Amino acid sequence: MRLVLKGEGLRGLKNPRVEGEALVTQMPISFLGFVDPNTGTVIQKGHELEGKSIKGKVLVFSTGIGSTVGSYVLINLANRGLAPKAIIQRESDTVTLVGAVIGEIPLVHRLEKDPLAVIKNGDRVMVDSEKGIVEIEKREGSG
Repeated sequence: MRLVLKGEGLRGLKNPRVEGEALVTQMPISFLGFVDPNTGTVIQKGHELEGKSIKGKVLVFSTGIGSTVGSYVLINLANRGLAPKAIIQRESDTVTLVGAVIGEIPLVHRLEKDPLAVIKNGDRVMVDSEKGIVEIEKREGSG
């Protein structure tokens, strides 16, 4: 099953269209302290994604939290090839947005349907941040 959602995207990136496997959490993320800057692995104790790498994934989460230094962590992850391929949020926050802009990470938010309700871990997701479009190819058995 394929689902196409429209929202608002980050424009002006060199490569606004990417595809990858979804990594989804209902919990907010702080890139400073929650994510190991040397590996791209979520290290926050008790976080839904603890022990999982965000590297090369389409990271789907509600919003970012924490210090503005989180933007720099996200930028450094991008520069080192450890960042997500794309970010999808319910509502983008300033920290994540700044990190995505400077790190050249496609980002889409304010989708017509709640991305946390329709995207599941392992779904194949195409993000076009220039057009604000997200295409979801449901993984077998993910509903």
